[in-house]
Amino acid sequence: MKFVADLHIHSKYSRATSRDMDVENLDKWAKIKGIKVLGTGDFTHPLWLKELKSKLEPAESGLFKIKKLRKLSPQNDNWLPDNKGGDLEKGTRFLFSAEVSCIYSKNDRTRKVHVIILAPDLRTVEKINTRLSWIGNIKSDGRPILGLDAKELAKIILNASQDCLIIPAHIWTPWFSLFGANSGFDSIEECFDEYAKYIYVIETGLSSDPLMNWRWSALDKYALVSNSDSHSPQRIGREANIFDTDLSYRGIVEAIRSKDPGKFLETIEFFPEEGRYHYNGHRNCQVVLRPEESKKINNICPKCGKKLTIGTLHRIDSLADREEGERPEKTIPFRHMVPLEEIIADAKGVGVGTKTVREEYKNLIKSFGTEFRILLSKTSEQIGRVSSPEIAEGINRVQQGQIKISPGHDGEYGQIKIFQDEERGSFSRQDSLF
Repeated sequence: MKFVADLHIHSKYSRATSRDMDVENLDKWAKIKGIKVLGTGDFTHPLWLKELKSKLEPAESGLFKIKKLRKLSPQNDNWLPDNKGGDLEKGTRFLFSAEVSCIYSKNDRTRKVHVIILAPDLRTVEKINTRLSWIGNIKSDGRPILGLDAKELAKIILNASQDCLIIPAHIWTPWFSLFGANSGFDSIEECFDEYAKYIYVIETGLSSDPLMNWRWSALDKYALVSNSDSHSPQRIGREANIFDTDLSYRGIVEAIRSKDPGKFLETIEFFPEEGRYHYNGHRNCQVVLRPEESKKINNICPKCGKKLTIGTLHRIDSLADREEGERPEKTIPFRHMVPLEEIIADAKGVGVGTKTVREEYKNLIKSFGTEFRILLSKTSEQIGRVSSPEIAEGINRVQQGQIKISPGHDGEYGQIKIFQDEERGSFSRQDSLF
């Protein structure tokens, strides 16, 4: 079965998340996006786990479904996809997932590493939670911060179940990741010691893509996954994975571990320049620099004299042993994508959160069923029949990679530009067909 999976999100119990990150809204937006399997996120939080237990029931092996869909918007919801006979028939599936922030000292440095956990069943989840509760306060945040070596976390997870999957999260993020410039390591072995042999997969994060990671041969043996790390329902699926395998926990995990291109088909990626930590820089000083530029000034901000926040591109440059564009022999394909609302906003020349964008988004979902179906499989001609020529052309340009991006830096998202201002309104419906 071919399906889309987003395995790393957060609940309403994590800091800086939307209060709409509950089971019903996640189920609703998974259907809108076209996501079949969604990580629960935050299973370590007692209140979120209680909610998951009350609202989900077992489905296929290791997966769960909502007990009863509660209508969230009884009025004006005729645009929502019903997907009868489509790729989301029988509803969203949930898979137990969580993220832990490990902050500790190792080799005379403070380390801050985020780790994703995938668990096969409720019993395993409860065993992990019990053990982690002895170490720190897992009630304070959906992503608990623990003074725990990442190696010890791996030991706890695997003692709970060998079927768990350990995924170092957004591995290049400067502040909280395995290879982060400010607090990370220079190898997986240095971080996980004897437990490194149980690491099969790493998450690239929004600010890097597979092409960047392929430059370092030390990562060749690991599967590369992409997930949204979303803090609001509308942003789930902004990065995702496409599988063609059994709809089950084991089917997904084995597809990842084996790196079988017949089962793990591809990943959906941000253009990495759009991520918040792609280039080096200082947001407050409005300084943005490419790695070669910041190296010339010893990575010191020319305005304030403090050290620059070193981005993912610079950090990969420092470890890479291949030139840009080189790749290992066996890889999982990927494609870059821009969320549909951002494309609509740029085509219309308005903000993402405006009524204009919202109404056009609803129109497209009503016409085609899901966002992924629109972005991945519909042609400009098909889109142009129900929407404006600019939107059809915008989706086509994104699919072709014909966009301009002001790269993200120091926590600031990059800015994508699909159209020049003078272009808007100049497209005819005939143009959109070609």
